Amino acid sequence: MQKPDKHNISWSLLQVSTAISLLPVLASCGDKQPERPNILLICVDDLRPELGCYGNKMIRTPNLDRLAAQGVLFNHHYANVPTCGASRYNLLTGLLPRNRVQDGNEAIRRTISGRYHPEKNPQKLKPTLLSDTTLPESFIHYLHNQGYYTVGIGKISHYSDGYLYGYNQPQGTQLELPRSWDEWMLETGRWGTGWNAFFGYADGSNRNTLKHQVKPYECGDVDDEGYPDGLMARRAVEKLRELGKMRKFRRFRRFRRLSNSREQPFLLAVGFFRPHLPFNSPEKYWDLYNEDQIPLTPVPGIPEGINRASLHNSGEFNNYALGEEKASLDHPLSDAYARKIRHAYFAAVSYADAQIGKVLDELKRLGLDNNTIVVVWGDHGWHLGDHRVWGKHTLFEWALRSALIMRVPKQYHAGVVANEVVSTVDIYPTLMDLCGLEMPYKGDGKSFAALFSERGLQNPVQAAYGFFRQGITLRTERYRVTRYFRKQQPVIELYDQLNDPYETVNIAGDYPELVDSLMSLAPNHFTTQFFQ
Repeated sequence: MQKPDKHNISWSLLQVSTAISLLPVLASCGDKQPERPNILLICVDDLRPELGCYGNKMIRTPNLDRLAAQGVLFNHHYANVPTCGASRYNLLTGLLPRNRVQDGNEAIRRTISGRYHPEKNPQKLKPTLLSDTTLPESFIHYLHNQGYYTVGIGKISHYSDGYLYGYNQPQGTQLELPRSWDEWMLETGRWGTGWNAFFGYADGSNRNTLKHQVKPYECGDVDDEGYPDGLMARRAVEKLRELGKMRKFRRFRRFRRLSNSREQPFLLAVGFFRPHLPFNSPEKYWDLYNEDQIPLTPVPGIPEGINRASLHNSGEFNNYALGEEKASLDHPLSDAYARKIRHAYFAAVSYADAQIGKVLDELKRLGLDNNTIVVVWGDHGWHLGDHRVWGKHTLFEWALRSALIMRVPKQYHAGVVANEVVSTVDIYPTLMDLCGLEMPYKGDGKSFAALFSERGLQNPVQAAYGFFRQGITLRTERYRVTRYFRKQQPVIELYDQLNDPYETVNIAGDYPELVDSLMSLAPNHFTTQFFQ
C-alpha cells in the first residue's frame, strides 16, 4: 500500500547556511510518520450475502448497498468454519484450525483467553513465526500494542458480551479477549445478561430462561431500541462522538498520545446479533415485505450423489420449541411456513442494516470517514431451506459464503465488485497492510490489500478452505471439492460452480483426476488424524 509522501523540501533552492540552520526542524519533520487509519469493524451474525448489493432485488438494505457503492464488495468471500466461535477465531487470528478445538465455538476461549496475564507476559509481544504449538495473537491485541485505542461493543468474539459464562449462568467476569480492549461494553438492557439479550424477545424474556419454549421469530411492536441491536447502535454512535472529540481537541484524558507527532488511531468493533436466531425485529421492518411475494429457495431438494450425513436436520432451528413446524431432511417445511421464516430473516437483515446505517452516518457526520477503514463482515452463511436445511453447520456454499464489504480511505476505485476468491483468514493480513504494520507471525491468510489500489491483485488466492466436524472443503474460482473423514459413503463431493452454482449434483465420480488435483491444494496438516 502506498503511504502518504513525507515532507518534500527542495534542497536545491536553499542556501547552505539556511540548510544548516534548518537541520533540526527538518529532522523533526522527517520523523513524522504518516497517520495510520482508524478501523471500524462491524461483525454481523449469520449474515449470508442476501443483500441488495449482492443482487437480491427484494430485500431492503439501503445502508449496506450504499457502503458497497463507495467501497469494494467481495462476491466470493468464504468463512473458514461455518460456526460462530471458530469463524471469529479465524478472523481474529488469521489462522485456519489446527485441531478439533479450533473448529468449534470454544476456539477462542480454549486457545487465547487464558494466554495474556500481566505476571507472565510482557505488554508488547515480539513477532514470531507461528508453529502448531505457538499460541496465536488476535489482531485486536496486536493493534492495541501498536498504539491503537481499542473499543469493543457487542459480539466480536464468540461470547455475546465478551465475557466467559454459559447460557444459563450469571454474567462472567473473565474477558474472552483479555488485555485487548481499552474499553469494552454491551448494554444488556432489561434482558440482564449478554446471552439473554442475544436470545431476547421484545417483552424482556429470552430463550434461555423460557427453556426454549419460544418461536424462532418475532415481529415486535417496539422501536429499534426495543431489541439489543438498537441499544448497541446507540452506544456505538455515542462512542464515535467521544472518539471524534479526542481527535479534534486532543485532550481526551483516557487516550494515549503517540510520541511521533501522530494522533492515536482507534479500532471500534461493533458486533450485531441479528440476523442470528431468533429472527426478531421491530414491526416496521416486517412491513417492508409482502410475505406472499417472498421467494422460496431455488434448491429445495437434496443434492444428487451425496450421503445425507453431509447435511443435517436443522437442530438449532428446531430448538425453538414453539415453532409451527419442524424441519428435517425427510419432511421439508410447507411453502407457507418457509415463506414466513424467510420473511423473518429478511426483516432481521433490514433491522441490522438500519443499525449499521446509524453508525456509518455518524462516522461521516463527524468527518472520521476520511481516514477510517470500514469492514462489514458476516461470520458465515445460513441455509434458508436450501437443500432442506435451516441453519449453518454444513460445508456447502450456502453456509460458507458470507457478506464482506470494505471501504478504504483514498482507495483507487469505488463501487467495485471483487470476484476473486477470498476467505476470513485473509482479513487480518489485509488490515495490517492497510495500516502499514507487519504481521506479528506468519498466518494462513493472504493480504488482498492491493485490490484497493491502482495495481490491483496480481496473485489471487488459489482456494478458500472450509472445515467442519468431519470434513474439509476447497472452493476455487470454478469448483468446490469436499472430502469427509467418515464411514458413510460417498466421502468425496465435487461441484462445478460454473454449470451448477447451487451445488445440486455431485460429479466427483466422473472426474477423479480433477478431485486429486484440487485436493492437493489442501493444507498439509489436514489428515485423518485431525478429525479423530
